[in-house]
Amino acid sequence: MTTLPLLAVMPAVRAAPTTASLRVPSVRRSLPPSAAIVGPITLETALLQAAPSIRPAALEAALAAWNDLNSRGEISRSLLTVIDYSLPSTTKRMWVFDLASCRLLFHELVAHGKNSGGDLAQAFSNEMGSFMTSLGAFVTGGAYSGRNGYSLHLRGMDPGRNDRAEERAIVLHGAPYVSEAVAHDHGRLGRSFGCPAVRPAIAKTLIDVLKDHTLLYAWHTSIGEGRRLRGY
Repeated sequence: MTTLPLLAVMPAVRAAPTTASLRVPSVRRSLPPSAAIVGPITLETALLQAAPSIRPAALEAALAAWNDLNSRGEISRSLLTVIDYSLPSTTKRMWVFDLASCRLLFHELVAHGKNSGGDLAQAFSNEMGSFMTSLGAFVTGGAYSGRNGYSLHLRGMDPGRNDRAEERAIVLHGAPYVSEAVAHDHGRLGRSFGCPAVRPAIAKTLIDVLKDHTLLYAWHTSIGEGRRLRGY
């Protein structure tokens, strides 16, 4: 397991922590005596403090996948994107974390595939022509301009679950049917052909942060809690 160099875990009280080596996701470290929180704090705890609306099970599974892929050299930066597709589409259900600083960088709306469900995604597929969302771990590739504008290649890392993502042209892109106004007017976001689509206003900024070998983890309660990438 690879150790991230000299990470600072920031507690919710904003006390300045000491600098120490930290493994993802479960190695513990202590805060300085000046901190209001006494005792050790895990990376997972710090991220939950930064994003209190995320389900702990979704974050745990995503961190386990990050650990696995990082140890295999598949990802190169300490960024983690988590999507919880068990939440309604009208809810901000995408979180982007900087693991090195334990900061929440983005909290965004994201659409699911048209055949996965209405407001709630309930069905998922890896098959061509399904127009459904796929779950699991994706490694980002390069950015490009295509029929959906500025977009981000995604490579599915889970055999049988999402490894046909490139063949299916599953990418991250902006879409006009993703907005607070659409959610308000229609009771749900519009839906994609299986891609995680985001607000056009944030798409380029988000893609430029996430591109080139970072982890995007798409979770749902059907995956289960805290399973590692290998051995699903």
